Amino acid sequence: MANTKQAQKRARQAEQRRKHNASQRSMVRTYIKRVIKAIQGGDHATAMTEFKAAQPVIDRIADKDALSKKKAARIKSRLNKRIKALAA
Repeated sequence: MANTKQAQKRARQAEQRRKHNASQRSMVRTYIKRVIKAIQGGDHATAMTEFKAAQPVIDRIADKDALSKKKAARIKSRLNKRIKALAA
């Protein structure tokens, strides 16, 4: 445990940020699951709609560093690739 007042405060802040970031990452995973479910259902239009909804959320969370920018780009790329394969 932290010994000084400043260290105690920083520990509290770190815990709050950890919980907030975990919540944000969970939200991103939910959006990704929606896209994957639409892809597995074989519905291209729904998959595109869900992907367009998920894209700004993924970018926003990556901008806030709760998710790596490279990981966000990789996720979007893979989802888009699967959607394009569905259309073909």
